[in-house]
Amino acid sequence: MPDSNTTLVEELSNGVPGAAHGVGIASPALQEALKLVPADFAKRHSFLPVSVENGVLAVATRTPLDPAVVEDLRLMTGLEVSERSLGSTDIEDGIAERYQITVERMIGDLGPDGTAGTEGKNLHDIEVMANEPTVVNLVNVVIATALRERASDIHLIPFESAVQLRYRIDGLLQEKQPPPKPLHAAIVSRIKIMAEMNIAERFLPQDGHIQINNRGARVDIRVGTLPTIHGESVVMRLLEKDTRMHRPQDLGLDPERATLLRHLTEKPHGLFLATGPTGSGKTTTLYAILQASYTTTKKIITIEDPVEYELHGVAQIPVKPGRGFSFATGLRAILRQDPNVVMVGEIRDAETAEIAIRAALTGHQVLSTLHTNDAAGAVTRLVDMGIEPFLVASSLDGVLAQRLVRRLCPACRRVTAPSAAVREKFPIPEGEYWTATGCDECRGIGYRGRVGIFELLEIIPDLRELILQRRSSAELKARVRGKMTTLFDDGIRKAGAGVTSLEEIVRVCSGDDTE
Repeated sequence: MPDSNTTLVEELSNGVPGAAHGVGIASPALQEALKLVPADFAKRHSFLPVSVENGVLAVATRTPLDPAVVEDLRLMTGLEVSERSLGSTDIEDGIAERYQITVERMIGDLGPDGTAGTEGKNLHDIEVMANEPTVVNLVNVVIATALRERASDIHLIPFESAVQLRYRIDGLLQEKQPPPKPLHAAIVSRIKIMAEMNIAERFLPQDGHIQINNRGARVDIRVGTLPTIHGESVVMRLLEKDTRMHRPQDLGLDPERATLLRHLTEKPHGLFLATGPTGSGKTTTLYAILQASYTTTKKIITIEDPVEYELHGVAQIPVKPGRGFSFATGLRAILRQDPNVVMVGEIRDAETAEIAIRAALTGHQVLSTLHTNDAAGAVTRLVDMGIEPFLVASSLDGVLAQRLVRRLCPACRRVTAPSAAVREKFPIPEGEYWTATGCDECRGIGYRGRVGIFELLEIIPDLRELILQRRSSAELKARVRGKMTTLFDDGIRKAGAGVTSLEEIVRVCSGDDTE
């Protein structure tokens, strides 16, 4: 099996005939192999053509090919066959990449007008079209390509004469080749059928759920539709359930603050909050905290909307607003189950906030999330909800504010000097920084993956006194200035270490207090 840090090209270059000439997409040896072996034959028998050299066709396989398949290859190509072992995931990725089994190719094969289209057709006709192989395969390829490119969301938005298809990759939307406009209604209907939604309802928002297997891993897809003047807009959020849970240190916390975080979240009682905008990784951080603190002596219960990942040893409960099962009602029921630790997916209203705080004051460790721009803002947000300051001061132990920034691709990052415009706008210390350039490994983007930047606020006695006095978040931050690493400070450190770029920090933190 290849090492996890070794690229497919590096693996194939190690002892495979023809590798000396390169096995990249543009390699003549590879192009010759791809011409000789049809894509469906390679996919059906799970092997990857690598090169042709000196009368030998080199192929990569997970297990040795059946002798009958080898003989078919000899007859098909007129060449001898040399086999090399490679991981099954790499073979699937390689087939898709090298034969370009992508959305772009499939849409290109359809032509600008797609098939017959859905304009003027009734609901029955559209449903029939939604089950046609062309539409079924197109939707499957859209989802498979998104998973292969590590997208978190798929956006399909109709306009008057076109459809926009975009993937959210590492937090930013990237536009892809769109499907033909005449196929839009059939594609939406196909997605609705998969998500067990009402395909007859096209004028009200709907939510649905799809569950698929992707190379042995379970993937949950949350589907949301929204009616627009040109048809239904669809967003699909992709959640890989078998993704490995991280430790707080893996998320980007330095050892000192990881130790403080563990101290704040392993107390026998109290409230701890993770804050930040939507999509900033708050729930992932709380999962990491729960996973790190789990022991058989603790009973941990979560209430979430929805349950994003399954945690070993943790009882996880999804809210169902349509049936009257909200965070507040669920939290009341949870407290009768004798838990040690409770995680509330999000504090959205005063009722949930008050129950969570009273639970923290009566012997439970409570973790939750809140939408605020910084750590100190969580205090004023709770007070604005109508929670008495003495309750906040008595229960709140700490707040972790966070953002996600893109990681620089280690293969193509380079050292750069900050521009005069950036230095004029932000207080950036002297030093060496890095920037993105783009290469084959990162698909020319310059970034691959994301990492968190954090601001951890411990509610010390001085801050509790300010909370009782209803002081502003600015005054709370001023009291701990110099003692707390802010989001911007953490970002600058990571930019100086080559983890991310100054451009990313400016993009993510430009609206925050950077003094």
